[in-house]
Amino acid sequence: MARFPHISIAAAAALLILQGCGSARAAVPHRFSPDPIGHNYVVVGGDTIPVSFLPPAESLRSGRLTERDFEEVAADLGVEVAAIKAVTEIEAGPGHQGFWADGKPLINFDLSMYRKRAARRGVQLNKYTGSHAVIFNRPNTARYGSQQAAQQARLDAAMSIDSISAIEGTFWGMFQIGGFNYDRCGTKSHAEFLKLMSRSERDQLELFAEFIRRAGLLPALRAKDWATFARGYNGPSYAARGYHTRLASSYAKHKARK
Repeated sequence: MARFPHISIAAAAALLILQGCGSARAAVPHRFSPDPIGHNYVVVGGDTIPVSFLPPAESLRSGRLTERDFEEVAADLGVEVAAIKAVTEIEAGPGHQGFWADGKPLINFDLSMYRKRAARRGVQLNKYTGSHAVIFNRPNTARYGSQQAAQQARLDAAMSIDSISAIEGTFWGMFQIGGFNYDRCGTKSHAEFLKLMSRSERDQLELFAEFIRRAGLLPALRAKDWATFARGYNGPSYAARGYHTRLASSYAKHKARK
């Protein structure tokens, strides 16, 4: 890079690409700097060429879900935006949040489910009741500062024993999808599921979309057949919790806002 002492490696690479595309006359840039409003440019052979660099793909997915996110995923599924928002609200609350801290998705560590998954993997949890007591006790919000932080402490301790059973024994993100459904979300491994669930709300929305496809719940969501959807998504005791009626009410509210 000795020929271009005043530009970054990335900018020099961009120039090499330009030269490789047929504009190479051994032109050497003599200026690379931002203009008065912050746009970068490089001058080559008397021509001013604006230069921009794309941010990493991960950063493009940061931040809260937007209306466009809902619209794009709804269109892909062939369902109404209000229908997806209804599920989002019932699972994540009116705030529609998927994270409680940076990189930390909302979680519900389910001790009963964790015990079942650990037993399937031959993990003897009884020998950890003393050393990993946080797992087996109720979430200690006084100690950790919040319900989510307390749940995270339980999950972290469970992960240190057996990460697979810990992931499978937890319900994740704004749609509270059980980790045991990682393959129904279209991910090839528990690690991929955890990575995407922890990356962005858009990823959580897409994991939910793939889940309802593979779980056979898409027709019910399209038809707003809330009882059928609730039975498949929330389990056979959905009616006792009024899950289907709450979905219907939330859908009506979001539909009226359009």
